[in-house]
Amino acid sequence: MSPSPSQPPDPLALRALAHPLRWKLIDLLGSELSATATRCAEVLGESVASCGYHLGILAKYGYIELVPDQPGREKPWQLARREQDLSSEGLDESGALAAQAATDVFLDHELARIKDRLRRQDLEPAEWRDACHLLGASTWITADELREIKDQLLEIARRYTDRADDPGRRPTGAREARIFTVTSVTPRPIRPR
Repeated sequence: MSPSPSQPPDPLALRALAHPLRWKLIDLLGSELSATATRCAEVLGESVASCGYHLGILAKYGYIELVPDQPGREKPWQLARREQDLSSEGLDESGALAAQAATDVFLDHELARIKDRLRRQDLEPAEWRDACHLLGASTWITADELREIKDQLLEIARRYTDRADDPGRRPTGAREARIFTVTSVTPRPIRPR
């Protein structure tokens, strides 16, 4: 769910993302393209009731939707869109706090996923171990240079996004991989008085 450029994100919708199970559900729906509450519970080790409740909250705020025209009693869910806007731009203080809460939970979720994958990396075949990478680098650059790096990373990350929703576009041997990038600036130092 991403608002139009002139419309900031809904603070209540942002608050809905300030729960770790909801990020796991979003990831699962993104990976499997659709899933029922029962499937979510099976994969995530949660109760069906808990998954159903949190899927309902995500649906209420437009992050997911029911897959149309599905037979059966239990209906599968799918993502309404892959990208979520966690920006606080254009929001009042309460909205900015909601964006911060959603971002904090998202980052905790990402860090846990990265740690889990790194712990298991030695179990992967050499070709996959060699393809994975962890990097942290600090340097001195201008805001324009940092924006250029950000734009290049976004272009690379989005290069293969068409495969996420269309399994037919995935090459033989392809596996789901996570590309997580961050660019940030060190806060200005506090000047002595």
